[in-house]
Amino acid sequence: MAALLTAAVAIALIMMTKGTKLDSEGYVGKRTIEINDGQMTPEALLAMGRVSDPQMSPDGQYILYGVSYTDVKENRSVRNLFLCSPDGSWTAQLTKSGKSIGNARWCNGGKSIAFTMDGQIWTARIKKGKDSWSLGNLRQISDIPSGISEFKLSPDQKSLMYITYIKGPVKKPSDCYQDLDKADAYTTDDLMYRHWDHVVTEIPHTFISKFNFKKEKSVLQENSVDILSADEQMFELPTEPFGGLEQLDWSPDGRYIAYSCRKLTGKRYAFSTNTEIYIYDTDSGSTSVIGMKGGYDTDPAWSPDGSAICWISMERDGYEADKQRLMTAQVGYTAEGPVFKDIQDITSEFKYNASGPVWSGDSGSIFFSALAEGLQGIFEAKRENGRWVISRITGEDAWYDFGSPFHVACSGDGERTLYTTWCSMDFPTEIAAVETGAQGVSYRQVTDENGHIISRLAEHKTEARMIKTVDGKDMLTWVLYPPHFDPSKVYPAILICLGGPQGTLSQGWSYRWNYRLMAAQGYITILPNRRGTTAFGQEWTEQISGDYPGLNMQDYICAAKALKAEPYVGKTAACGASYGGYSVYNLCGVHGDVFDAFIAHAGIFNEEHMYMTTEEMWFPNFDNGGLHECAIDPRTGTEDAPCGPAGDGVTFGGIMQGGSPWSNKPEAVRHYALSPHKSVTNWHTPLMVIHGGKDYRVPVDQGLAAYNAAQMMGVPSRLLVFPDENHWILKPQNALMWHREYFRWLDTYCKE
Repeated sequence: MAALLTAAVAIALIMMTKGTKLDSEGYVGKRTIEINDGQMTPEALLAMGRVSDPQMSPDGQYILYGVSYTDVKENRSVRNLFLCSPDGSWTAQLTKSGKSIGNARWCNGGKSIAFTMDGQIWTARIKKGKDSWSLGNLRQISDIPSGISEFKLSPDQKSLMYITYIKGPVKKPSDCYQDLDKADAYTTDDLMYRHWDHVVTEIPHTFISKFNFKKEKSVLQENSVDILSADEQMFELPTEPFGGLEQLDWSPDGRYIAYSCRKLTGKRYAFSTNTEIYIYDTDSGSTSVIGMKGGYDTDPAWSPDGSAICWISMERDGYEADKQRLMTAQVGYTAEGPVFKDIQDITSEFKYNASGPVWSGDSGSIFFSALAEGLQGIFEAKRENGRWVISRITGEDAWYDFGSPFHVACSGDGERTLYTTWCSMDFPTEIAAVETGAQGVSYRQVTDENGHIISRLAEHKTEARMIKTVDGKDMLTWVLYPPHFDPSKVYPAILICLGGPQGTLSQGWSYRWNYRLMAAQGYITILPNRRGTTAFGQEWTEQISGDYPGLNMQDYICAAKALKAEPYVGKTAACGASYGGYSVYNLCGVHGDVFDAFIAHAGIFNEEHMYMTTEEMWFPNFDNGGLHECAIDPRTGTEDAPCGPAGDGVTFGGIMQGGSPWSNKPEAVRHYALSPHKSVTNWHTPLMVIHGGKDYRVPVDQGLAAYNAAQMMGVPSRLLVFPDENHWILKPQNALMWHREYFRWLDTYCKE
């Protein structure tokens, strides 16, 4: 069958290419890579295919997904479409385009697909024979001048919503003076004038339009409707910098759209995380809200029968790492629109953060993923006797990170198959199936895009180790040992300082901080889940806020000392990015002689300057000492006073700023007094500084200042700046440069 499919795809490509924009010029596909003695290299890492966005066909017979492959020489990646069977017995490549294809969705009852390419929506008909497939009738459905980044079809597939960009609050010269079209400048009168890696001259908006998979260029600006009203044009939908169409959901009848939005601008936006779930009526154009005063409300999902809605919610405004509660509400329908009642937190007794909720087909269960005790598992919330009961589906012994299911198949004998994705520290994301029934739970991998590389790599050992902290708590620490590890020998080590500051070192796979790659270079790789990590309950997570220089720094030192007590651990480096970079700069001044080298990527060096140059102000305000502050109500623009249980709010300029450098709150005063830049006279250990020039979350001058300080202190130091990268290093050749310089520095100071 595979041979027939391959032949069919080849024919299809000829059919689609003729007279269309879909051609193979610039195509990047799977390639082999040289592997010597089983050693993983940065080149092997970049050669791997990146599987994403699987979609089950309406009849449950096929999975449509995308794979991106990288051409380092051309410094680009291209994403194409594939099909596979749910049992993994065959795969077929649907496109060999030189331009990336994304957001592919089944339409026309599974006879066609719609997708994005070149910033527009396209459709192609799928023709299925007895043992083969073909593609044809390629059409460009949209013609939106500013382009389309994502779209989502309505349940009846007669309409779609799509994301495009409109003019934002920051003005370019030509916005103010038409004769200055060649001037390069921007002007603003408020905060949030830049975000993540761009100046906010444009913002995302979501539009709806009729959809006809047969009619070319039927989705136009003039026949599209903006979900946001005329007086809401400066609000983002979806919320930047990472929000997408997972923040909007069609009701089963297609009349309503639930969406998450932070309806604030300027300083209020910068200091708040208060998004709400709004309901847009496509018939009347009216909007209502599920009022939840507090922080983030995201990821709305209607039940298939329309009787309920669920979403993820945080209780406190201004705090990005509050517990992620799974909320539900019953939905009633009136002539004026839906009515929401019986709103409840169904995870009130659940210790962990819920994410990615997905309803079962019968509307009786909600599947979601959660990081629990260092592993991301799949959980089910099921209605039983009028109450919600939560159970873990994937076992604690399954050392994988699972995504939320994208499809659940049930058989008549009570067995279920959950189609999802998984990865681990050993392999990148692949499509997988989780099968449950009377015999328990089993797992199988459906795709194997990288088996031709992974199978040739030398195996290594991973250990889950519990290390005692200075206050006697147990801290899960993953330890990866080099291939062919021999305990009678001595190995250099790398201790990873986690970013965030809230997050988890789980079984995830990264194309930047890849721990298997580090172990493959001969390093014992140490991953402590220090205070602030999110998979061990809210108390462990929240301890770090207001205590950056405190217990979590001691957690790192405890982990390093515990491993260095082993006879096989030699020189040890501490490396980290973002808050992990802050951790490195802090450890530089307090570690004594625990570490032999440091690498800080995109790290915070001067906390005072950081507060005045970053963009999302709620982030430093809360964590730098502004705990327990009251929330800003976006509907009134006011805050309650006194704030917090002790009335400890601090207001400057009409904004709560208890975590600012000018606050007199004890937590803030201590925080800034212990900023890493205050201890540079204690620095003596070799330090490498890496930063992106377009990083607006932790601006590049933080890295430059740290490097300059190291130079002035006479500390061996090296600076690596990527002028065109943001908080991450994304371009292929830049990524390869990053890895080569990273290991060059470590090899210099940690290997004998």
